[in-house]
Formats: sequence, C-alpha cells, structure tokens
Amino acid sequence: MKADDFRSMSTVDIETKITDLNVELFKYKMQLATSQLEKFHKLTELKRDIARAKTILGEIKRTL
Repeated sequence: MKADDFRSMSTVDIETKITDLNVELFKYKMQLATSQLEKFHKLTELKRDIARAKTILGEIKRTL
C-alpha cells in the first residue's frame, strides 16, 4: 500500500491493517521455514508496508 492510502484511513483502521499484515507476514515466514514459499519479494513488501503503516500511525498520534 502507498502512504496516501494509510493517511486516508482512521487510526483504528490502520491498527487493524497492521495486525492483518503481521498475521500475513507470519504465514509467509512459516512458508519460508518449510521451504514452501515461492514469492520471496512478498516478505520485503509486507515488512515495508508494516513500517509505513506504523510511521503514519505515529505521525497521526503526534499531531493529536
């Protein structure tokens, strides 16, 4: 997701999205550990999306 997508969400939606992304990241890590993962680039994409969402969430909380 892009940063603008996260900025248009509410804080509750962002926190929910972070939780969903963390669950998805866990699933990909388990697939990696069992040698079933085919799309390695998804790991870095998910990590970046999580970091991006947390950054936007922190910006929103600082301005409140």
